[in-house]
Amino acid sequence: MKTLTILQTTIAVLFFQKTFCQETKKETPQYTIENCVNHFDINKATKTKVGYQYWFANKDFTQENTLKMSIVEPGKSTHAPHHHPEEEFFYILEGTAEFFLDGKTVTAGPNTSFYCPPNAEHGISNAGKTDLKYLVIKKDLR
Repeated sequence: MKTLTILQTTIAVLFFQKTFCQETKKETPQYTIENCVNHFDINKATKTKVGYQYWFANKDFTQENTLKMSIVEPGKSTHAPHHHPEEEFFYILEGTAEFFLDGKTVTAGPNTSFYCPPNAEHGISNAGKTDLKYLVIKKDLR
């Protein structure tokens, strides 16, 4: 009797896991010229506490990379220095950025890139008197 109860419990747990805990498989989107070209639209931008952000390509659309534009108000940053397993690549379009990487900082303007290796403590903030506009490219670790 005890063996049957353990077997029933095991079957019930396996059924639950299979039914409710499976990762949902995403279908690969149908890529067309219409959805592969993305023109910036302020009406589709997401407001943040320090400005806004606009996803040109997010992880639900691309195979592994994302592309986001962030606009940050003077004297602010999107978040405190942090680290994560994904590498990131920043590119300054407008304004003055202060980059932080593993305890050191550098200030730079437009047409400057900033690479953040995996797990490195990093951050970016607006060190200027106008909005800071930059791109972020990040590989999505699935």
